[in-house]
This record gives sequence, structure tokens and C-alpha cells, in this order.
Amino acid sequence: MSERRIAPRQKSFLRGCIYFNNRRSAVDCLIRDISDTGARLIFSSTVAIPDVADLYIPQKEQTLRAHVQWRHGDEVGVAFTAAGHAPEPTAPEDGDDLGERVQKLESEVAALRRIVRRLQAAVPAADPDAA
Repeated sequence: MSERRIAPRQKSFLRGCIYFNNRRSAVDCLIRDISDTGARLIFSSTVAIPDVADLYIPQKEQTLRAHVQWRHGDEVGVAFTAAGHAPEPTAPEDGDDLGERVQKLESEVAALRRIVRRLQAAVPAADPDAA
């Protein structure tokens, strides 16, 4: 079978962490082979990760955008994006956007407080002698 990789992989034994679902979900992995363009990841068990995720390598303090190329049991082959690095969150360019977001959040907080008051009024007060 001929080699289809652009860059040769180097054997490795690096700890990694796959982040997905807007970084709300994380799965630890072991990076066994790595190159500038991809890696072979091994998980402790068969896991369901999405086709695109962020791979964090603590030893290198590096986060890479990974696209799943193949899956086989507890192993996953990933390719990194051409740029390599996952996009960093960007700050709003003007202060007006921040003001609008603060106003929106304050109105949401006020609405949530009204809902809490309504719910508290609907629930009968606990009788201290009932216990």
C-alpha cells in the first residue's frame, strides 16, 4: 500500500484532549503519530466525536483544528486545517456592540427575576409546623 500522507508522521507518546460542542465537551486521548498535517489518536474506549474538533496538546501548549479522516475502534485519524491553529475568539471591534450586549443581558436578567418571583408566588409557602 502506498503512502498517501503529505508529511511523514513521527512516532509520539503525547497526551491530548479533544474539545467539541463549543468546548463544552472534552475527551482525553493519546497522540501516537503526529505530523504537521495530521495525527493518529487513541482513546481509552470507542468514543463518538464529531467530524471536526479541536485537539489540544498540553506539552506543546498548542490547539489544532482536527478533521476526522478515518475511525477504527478506539483509534481515529485526523487531518489538521491548512492554517493549523484553531481560530481564537475575537473581541468586538467597537464599544457599541458591547453596550448593546450589556443592555440585552440586563433585560434578560430582569425577565428571569420576574419569572422567579412568579414561580415563588405560585408555590405555597412551606409550613414550619408541618415538619
